[in-house]
Amino acid sequence: MNCIEGTVQITRQIGQLLKLVHPQSYSTPLEVFSGSTLGQHFRHIFDFYDCLLRGTSAGIVDYASRKRNERMEKDPRYAEQAYKQLEEACKELREDRPLMVCADFSSLLTDGRPMVGSTVGRELMFAYDHAIHHLALVKIGLKEAMPDVEVDEHLGVAPSTSKYRNGAVHPTSKLKI
Repeated sequence: MNCIEGTVQITRQIGQLLKLVHPQSYSTPLEVFSGSTLGQHFRHIFDFYDCLLRGTSAGIVDYASRKRNERMEKDPRYAEQAYKQLEEACKELREDRPLMVCADFSSLLTDGRPMVGSTVGRELMFAYDHAIHHLALVKIGLKEAMPDVEVDEHLGVAPSTSKYRNGAVHPTSKLKI
């Protein structure tokens, strides 16, 4: 599976998950999230892909330039449609296209932000890993907000972790991963 296929897979998984979430549960602050909502996590995942897509045309990605669309945080049906559009847009990308990423290592406005070379494929990997991390948090939030909803045990689990748990051996190194 390549980076675009991985992106399609995870955006579809997110879309299916969004179908299960009741709008009130989606936008209700959760104690386990220190007052944040499920919707804010779904919006945050989307923002990183959106920054990548917007930056690809200019060749410079800045993950600090997130739009933070409040409607995405409050309306799971809107979010579901946005993820479908994101999936279609990602299918048009070229993984080998070079990019520069504007890094951000400090909260001080006076500190510079170095530019780091990358590719669309590498940044799709980053966004995918970032999504996995937040989906693990979403799973925790769903258990609090909607305890009756069955959540896939693999939600928020990285492929390498699943392989490790199943005793997989990495084919190039013959080492357990």
